[in-house]
Amino acid sequence: MIGRTHECGKLGKEHVGETVQLKGWVQRRRDLGQVIFLDVRDRSGIVQVVFNPEVNQEALAIAEKIRNEYVIEVEGKVVARDPKTVNEKIATGSIEVHVEKTSILNASKPLPFQIEADTDASEDVRLKYRYLDLRRPDMQETFKLRHRTTKLIRDFLDTETFMEIETPMLTKSTPEGARDYLVPSRVHHGEFYALPQSPQLFKQLLMVSGFERYYQIVRCFRDEDLRADRQPEFTQVDIETSFMDKEDLLAMMEQMMAKIMKDIKGMDVTLPFPRLTYDEAMNRFGSDKPDLRFGMELIDLSEVVKDAEFKVFQSALASGGTVKGLNLKGGADKLSRKEIDALTDYVKQYGAKGLAWLKVEEEGLKGPIAKFFTGEVAASLQEALDAEVGDLLFFGADKKQVVFDSLGALRLKFGKQFDLIDQNQFNFLWVVDFPLVEYDEEAKRYVALHHPFTSPVKEDLELLATDPASVRANAYDLVLNGYELGGGSQRIYQSDIQEQMFKALGFSEEEAREQFGFLLEAFEYGTPPHGGIALGLDRLIMLLAGRTNLRDTIAFPKTASASDLLTNAPGEVSVEQLIDLNLSIIGKKSEKVNA
Repeated sequence: MIGRTHECGKLGKEHVGETVQLKGWVQRRRDLGQVIFLDVRDRSGIVQVVFNPEVNQEALAIAEKIRNEYVIEVEGKVVARDPKTVNEKIATGSIEVHVEKTSILNASKPLPFQIEADTDASEDVRLKYRYLDLRRPDMQETFKLRHRTTKLIRDFLDTETFMEIETPMLTKSTPEGARDYLVPSRVHHGEFYALPQSPQLFKQLLMVSGFERYYQIVRCFRDEDLRADRQPEFTQVDIETSFMDKEDLLAMMEQMMAKIMKDIKGMDVTLPFPRLTYDEAMNRFGSDKPDLRFGMELIDLSEVVKDAEFKVFQSALASGGTVKGLNLKGGADKLSRKEIDALTDYVKQYGAKGLAWLKVEEEGLKGPIAKFFTGEVAASLQEALDAEVGDLLFFGADKKQVVFDSLGALRLKFGKQFDLIDQNQFNFLWVVDFPLVEYDEEAKRYVALHHPFTSPVKEDLELLATDPASVRANAYDLVLNGYELGGGSQRIYQSDIQEQMFKALGFSEEEAREQFGFLLEAFEYGTPPHGGIALGLDRLIMLLAGRTNLRDTIAFPKTASASDLLTNAPGEVSVEQLIDLNLSIIGKKSEKVNA
């Protein structure tokens, strides 16, 4: 067995003349008859090794059997390449290793796809052979970046005197938030644990326990419908502090993010981060996580069009809704009539009934609704939207949330479609002053917009009993490039206020005590003021690595249907296991309905 003296990617001119021992995978093989070249890869990079009969005939004979992704070991002398053959594309391109000894440690079957940065393999194939996909250099770099970022976060929080403390994975199901993943108890028949959606209750209890500064890089679980930036199990940087107000916590998080950006991306970010209230973000961008890398703001036209004779606008305003506009600068020549009409179907998925539009031409406004906007109304409309000849104007008129969702999505679509977004920018933003609660029409009660332990803004506390919808939360979300990077709040730390909150959410005193009695009781033993934040580590890595799919930042992710193509999870279990758990399956497998 040959040893290992160096890593492949770390050899250079300074090693010329040395005898080295390497181990790794064969990335590429080139057979020139009497001489064979192999690119050998390990996690550090690639180096070219040369098998020449003038150096060792036996080694050449072995090399003739070697194919891509074979695991091999070699021993040989580092030699400077001829200047004509230097490969500037790799770090070791100025040298090569002339092999004196070699052996095959393991062979490889033919590959389902090539181990290269760019692959045309489908995502399903990549996930099925994830262990091969993870060999690809871009995936290796992503996980190196993830490791560096995680270590940097730990080091930063350590300097801020935080303690990393683990909290339980098997805990109690709660009625708020997303669906829980449930774990049946064998010992307690008919009872279930829940996997944590977050360590929320336990980190608050750690504040009651006097630790003052806690963090954890923790796995969390949510049984909800997936999309490109969500997974059923995910990792978050969970932080909780005592005796630190909102301003101090936000300033510390900004310092941490600035250090990450400097050390990982080599970029300086301006501090403090800008802030928008929830209402301002929704009104200007149609989103509570706006992408500020480009403009194209939503413009409120309710006053401008209130006297126009267009019934769609009048009906929306009469029912308490709103009318907003969006100006696609120069858009009149960018979109055909067919493409404009297709946008109607696009906004319908966000609840809109349609999409009105107008073109700005030399002669005035043109389009299906132009006849309703003439004279002063037309002039006011163009002034409000800063409209010029060649612009394409879009309008939303409906309930506020429908208009926000549809025009906000249209704004993002245009930003991507017409390259309005500088992909090299990292624009951080705090969104603050969220509503504390929102009304759930199905449940016929208020539900917490974040979670039921979020403190109301002090000035709004007296409204909690009489007008919960008007209460602002002492909460904050950190947004980066249109993604919610994390969120947090100052917490309720007094049991009487927590009971008021439960009452506003429709909990009876008995229900609140049954679900959260341990927390309410803890608050009676000298609980400090506290607050915290949780940052999505997977999402942060996705943005730092320039990825668009969260699955590329998780070693073994699930598909969009929450399944694992590598292990075929979830799977059926034996009858004996079900009996142990006192469970039975209702309905056949074919009768399952996708949630």
